[in-house]
Amino acid sequence: MKHLRFLLLATGLAGALGAAASPRSIKLFNGRDLDGWYTYTVQTQHENPGIFTVVDGQLRVSGGAGDTAYYGGIVTKQVYSHYRLTFDYKWGGPTYGNRRDKSRDSGVLLHCIGPNEKSPWMTSYEFQIIEGGTGDILVVNATRKDDAGQPATLLLTSEGVIDGKQKYYKAGGEKISYKDGGRHNWWGRDPKWTDTLGVHGPQDIESPLGQWTRCEIVCRGDTLEYFVNGQLVNRAWGLSVTKGKIFFQTEGAEIWYRHIELTPLE
Repeated sequence: MKHLRFLLLATGLAGALGAAASPRSIKLFNGRDLDGWYTYTVQTQHENPGIFTVVDGQLRVSGGAGDTAYYGGIVTKQVYSHYRLTFDYKWGGPTYGNRRDKSRDSGVLLHCIGPNEKSPWMTSYEFQIIEGGTGDILVVNATRKDDAGQPATLLLTSEGVIDGKQKYYKAGGEKISYKDGGRHNWWGRDPKWTDTLGVHGPQDIESPLGQWTRCEIVCRGDTLEYFVNGQLVNRAWGLSVTKGKIFFQTEGAEIWYRHIELTPLE
């Protein structure tokens, strides 16, 4: 009996440790409604006149209507840090307003702090989603304020190569640092990229128009790693802000999202 009790105790302890060592993923988007999120655009403020909707279990971002391109996004109510974020996206058809006939554009803002107003964005680090440039890192000090209204500074360091005014990620390359702004291109971005609808580079990894692209973002402490369709495309460290809300953008293009999940890291 003593051996049995010991076995049951050991088994229960191991199970508890196993559960703690393998945290369950959190479905940030439940596929039914926008519970856990709020919306903000420059044009509509916190109203949502059909810009962000749930269709067949997927999140549709309309991007615009007629001659209007909506700028803003859908934002988590909760603050997160030290996690793996995964999701799928695919482009819809149209682009709107001043983005008409321009490349389809969106993105995910990470570690968002400060107010939404008056910029469409929040102070954050961006996982760029744009035709030909998915996986670029952008340093977005939109409001220059933190959650307490105090001045905010955004720092980030990566490695890569510099080609003219463009900087590209390359493992083992030159150390490149950013403060309060800048773009660190993913390693395969076409140097001849143009802001035109349907632009496509010879090394692009994202899936063809209308097909799902799988994305993974690893926010571990003060580091970032970006994966597109299973390939590491960008990496950075030395972030000065390491927690905040998560913000899926609208930038004048129709885009769909599904399987938005967050897994806490140990």
